[in-house]
Amino acid sequence: MLEQKLKSPKFFKSISIVKFLPLILLAIALFNSYFIVIEGHVGVVKRFGEAKGQENPGLHFKIPFIETVEMIEVRTRKNAEKMASSTKEQMPVTIEVSVNWTVNKEAALDLFKRYGGLTQFEQRILDPRFRSATKDTIPQFEAEQLIQDRASAIQGIEHRLAEEMEGFPVVVDNIQIENIILPQKYINSIEIKQTEKNLAAAEEHKLERQRLEALRAVNTADAKAKGILKIAEAEAQSILLKGKAEAQAIDAKAKALKNNPLIVKLTEAQAWDGKLPTTMMGEGVMPIMDIRDKSESN
Repeated sequence: MLEQKLKSPKFFKSISIVKFLPLILLAIALFNSYFIVIEGHVGVVKRFGEAKGQENPGLHFKIPFIETVEMIEVRTRKNAEKMASSTKEQMPVTIEVSVNWTVNKEAALDLFKRYGGLTQFEQRILDPRFRSATKDTIPQFEAEQLIQDRASAIQGIEHRLAEEMEGFPVVVDNIQIENIILPQKYINSIEIKQTEKNLAAAEEHKLERQRLEALRAVNTADAKAKGILKIAEAEAQSILLKGKAEAQAIDAKAKALKNNPLIVKLTEAQAWDGKLPTTMMGEGVMPIMDIRDKSESN
């Protein structure tokens, strides 16, 4: 019976497995003797579960079956929260906020030792403090302020969260208020109020335009009146200058006649049409005599 077992195929198969078992174990050991850390991560090397060190991106080696590697992402991560709060006037509001945070690369090992990884850090440290900072800041603002001036609310949350996260191996930045959900009644009242503001602004714009048009008409009339006045002044000045010139000419002519009587004779000569007089003054009963040629009269 022993001879039959030794000659059976199963026996030879088991011997073959035992023969190649060291090679299989060696291959498994070699496969587990290295690890690769991808970009944006660090590898935390654990020996029997205890964190011993961290490795940067690249190819690294470890002790097979004894050491394991935990990857810690050191790129910027984003956490979002949706929470209920209230405004300064005690109006219920739902806020959707987000925050970006990054693990300090050099402190990744310390973060793993203290908190056990990124997920545990988020759940135990970051998220509760982020919610607390948001809920403490929102009630400092009225609903209208939250809508019109989100930046101030964001700054308040950032300041409070920075105080809460001081001393932790992470960098927190770029907080955003993604959405503000207010009661529908308040939204309707805001729309009505905005409509009234728009109508008032339109009416004010209309009145301003009418005022400008009236002012333009007054300026135009004033300009025309000033133009007419300038023309009248110019005409009056022209007449005055013309009268002065004529008076000066008459005065000059009078002085010339006075100083030289021959100018009168010259003027008469210039005015004579070249014809002799046809009548002359007489004496007695015929004071006027006709001295025209009889032939001409005939």
